[in-house]
Amino acid sequence: MASPLFKLRGKLDSKQSLLLTSLGVLFLIGIWAIVAQFMAEENVRRIRGEEIEITDRKYYDNDSLRGVDLDKLMAMNNEELLPYGLRKEMSFKLLPSPIAVFSSFQELYEEDELVVNTGKSVYLNALGYLLAIGFALPIGFLLGLIPLFRGLFNRVFDAFRFIPLTAVTGIFIMWLGLDSGMKVSFLAFGIIVYLVPVVIQRIDEVEDVYLKTTFTLGATNWQTVKTVYIPSVLSRIFDDIRVLTAISWTYITIAELLNKSGGIGELIWIANRQSRIDKAFAILIIIVIIGVIQDKLFLLLDKVFFPYKHVNNHK
Repeated sequence: MASPLFKLRGKLDSKQSLLLTSLGVLFLIGIWAIVAQFMAEENVRRIRGEEIEITDRKYYDNDSLRGVDLDKLMAMNNEELLPYGLRKEMSFKLLPSPIAVFSSFQELYEEDELVVNTGKSVYLNALGYLLAIGFALPIGFLLGLIPLFRGLFNRVFDAFRFIPLTAVTGIFIMWLGLDSGMKVSFLAFGIIVYLVPVVIQRIDEVEDVYLKTTFTLGATNWQTVKTVYIPSVLSRIFDDIRVLTAISWTYITIAELLNKSGGIGELIWIANRQSRIDKAFAILIIIVIIGVIQDKLFLLLDKVFFPYKHVNNHK
């Protein structure tokens, strides 16, 4: 029997999946460290932190460095550089090393209120999602089930998907100002324009055999909607909502850049302004971790609300 590791569409048990995931993460971190080291530059720096601009062959003029050749400085080790008040360091300008990124978490926590700002973003994400779902589901059912409304508005909502959200930020600011209400509304709008067409698609995917069965039993339109359409669509749309949670973080960072009142988006903006690419990478890792937790939470809720979908799932 072929090993499940190489069998086409083979299934891995939970231990194998966890082990391989851990190995994959370690492999990527190793590649990251190698590439960062390869892209690093060796620079001479002053003890107090100012960098000697080796690439432009310039340095700050003072008595200790007057007349010293820069190539000679670069050839010295740290012990020889000490009388000049200098030291040699590796500079990770283009790609920070994994150690630098993980070391920046402490600075983010102590100086940038990482926990508070992350909590603000998660709160906005949750409110925006609840608002979007509250509007998208009834609108989607209305367009998907009633031909009159589908003919009037279906293509309009399809066209909304092509609106670049960054282009409407100014409109939302003029309408709603710069407070949290604007951010939640902006986030909800970004989700609604994608979620409504998906609801319509899920309605179209309901199998005819179930509709014919309800017709044979003499069910009314409302009974058909309640017993067939709603359970079928909700069970499938839950997976689509899980996918859209990843997209929502893009909208959050855009919204939080508008008035810089806290959140993940502002932290990224500050890190970029400070040229702290290590902090920017650390914040991205936090977003990924939150996204993974959200995905697991949605999967757990899916098993609670729609257990029949997971009857044959042995993961």
